[in-house]
Amino acid sequence: MSDGPASDDSGDPTAREMHPDDDPYVLQGPQSHPFWAEAVADQILARDPDDPIVIKGGISPSGVPHLGNMNEIVRGYFVAEALRERDYEVRQVFTADDRDPLRKLPRKLADLDGNVVELGDVNAGALGRNLGKPYTDIPDPFGCCDSYGEHFSNLIERSAELLGIPVEMVSNTELYESGEFEDVTRHVLEHREQAREVLSHYQDKVDEEYVPFNPICEDCGKITETVTDIDLDSGTVEYVCTDMEAGDQTIEGCGHEGTATFREGKLPWRFEWPGQWQVLGVDHEPFGKDHAEGSWPSGSDVARNVFENEPPVPMAYEWFTLNGEPFSSSSGHVIMVQDTLEMLEPEVLRYFFTKDPSKARDFTVEHLDHLVDEFDEFERNYYGETEGEERTDADEKAEEIADAAYPPTIRPTVAARFDEDGDPVSTPERGSVAVVDSTRRAQANDLVDGPFGERVRLPYTFAAVLGMTDDPDLREEIARREGHVPDDAPEWVTEFALSRVENAREWARRTGNEFDYELKRSEMPDVDLDPDTETALDELAAFVETHDDPEEIQGEIYETAKRHDIPVGEFFSVGYRLFFDDEEGPKLGPFLAKLDREFVLTRLRREE
Repeated sequence: MSDGPASDDSGDPTAREMHPDDDPYVLQGPQSHPFWAEAVADQILARDPDDPIVIKGGISPSGVPHLGNMNEIVRGYFVAEALRERDYEVRQVFTADDRDPLRKLPRKLADLDGNVVELGDVNAGALGRNLGKPYTDIPDPFGCCDSYGEHFSNLIERSAELLGIPVEMVSNTELYESGEFEDVTRHVLEHREQAREVLSHYQDKVDEEYVPFNPICEDCGKITETVTDIDLDSGTVEYVCTDMEAGDQTIEGCGHEGTATFREGKLPWRFEWPGQWQVLGVDHEPFGKDHAEGSWPSGSDVARNVFENEPPVPMAYEWFTLNGEPFSSSSGHVIMVQDTLEMLEPEVLRYFFTKDPSKARDFTVEHLDHLVDEFDEFERNYYGETEGEERTDADEKAEEIADAAYPPTIRPTVAARFDEDGDPVSTPERGSVAVVDSTRRAQANDLVDGPFGERVRLPYTFAAVLGMTDDPDLREEIARREGHVPDDAPEWVTEFALSRVENAREWARRTGNEFDYELKRSEMPDVDLDPDTETALDELAAFVETHDDPEEIQGEIYETAKRHDIPVGEFFSVGYRLFFDDEEGPKLGPFLAKLDREFVLTRLRREE
């Protein structure tokens, strides 16, 4: 979603009461379905929309497009899929608000492969010399795209492709230059008195001289907010290139006086957003809670009382944080889709966005194992594989949500792993493939409920343990020996199960957790042991053979050392040398509990 000018979200106590159909908090109160996307789909259909139903998101290019920016794309995807499953044609679009002016320099940027770099690592002058100009008029600092705006849009589009989401990117600049926005612009300027009156309820700097159009200066290329005359017949405005306030700095205008057509500028954000709804025929748009209290009330008012058009069905969502702190594109506190998919399967990331959007959440890289465990439970719920005889109301609700949310979560994965004939694909090139036609959708649904039900998911931390060895044959041997992969599993099932190992290994590397060590499996390190220590290790092995609780094993390591008068630190060091050929390592008890037991017993007993 475009941030718009810095002053755009200034509140005003004279703001009018919102139309009851425009309440953005649609997920509060009783819902028609346990899965929020189905409930939103019901609300869209209640308005009897025309085909195709249009679902929109949007963003103004700024810094690094991160996981938080995917909210509207992925949330919109689930609503779109709920409608497609009911045989409605849906067009999902995402507007790049790339005619917005660059107001400040980001501290970090990303190349098209998703590598985040410091501003000083690229052609920073391409940005610094162009403050105040539209993003599409600014050279790409990486030199690979036609403009900075196009570079940013390509990153967003690639992120959607990695998740298998078929979204159509729409450039705001192209809407203006092609003339698609011309009628909307003309309407606003023709009814500028009404536009001023509506906007005055939401912004305190609206006077009789305010004109809702920002021309691009033909001399310096910057956007100016000073219009001196309007000619509706010729479709032009007269302007003066004046200074622009951008937060705590001023971007100087060049003072040029000139003429611009309605295609050579842009509407201010509070008119541009509802203008997009009209031009694109938008039926639904999700947006963050910042807009729910800022741009949405004015936007819906402008739609109804300036454009005389019904605004789309809204859905305000709570932002989620990254490791407990807000995302920040400009400062670089971000994680991109590309980074995330090095640690998670794409279906796990899509699952994250199935969670209730009205609740704030934290995306914590350190605890990604919890998210994966949740996904695995979600998947088991769909296939009826959950344990326990007595089912609670919460269990039944979870199953209802899985019935609705799992198919769109997994379809892009199934489409990547099975070809159009329904045969498994060995080592697929992509993790997700967009399902865009009804025939492929029907086939994917049949695969989900048929062959794909045989899939095997290794527990994420067990996969991290397997990642401590580089030998793929040994990984498979251990997985089979521990009962995670059946002896009669088809080849694709085995390959699919073991594909999680590299994700978990990357997670361990990035977080430096207890699995970020090289486990010495192939040969036992040469460790000198006295008889007391050997006896103590044998006793510990006997305990581990009958116990699997991590803290109980940790406690027994202490007790065993004490019984044999071995300094506790020294006994732990022995353990680290046996398993890692190192003097230190992770918390030993919980780590041994996560390893395959046969290996632990063999190593504690010093057996080759």
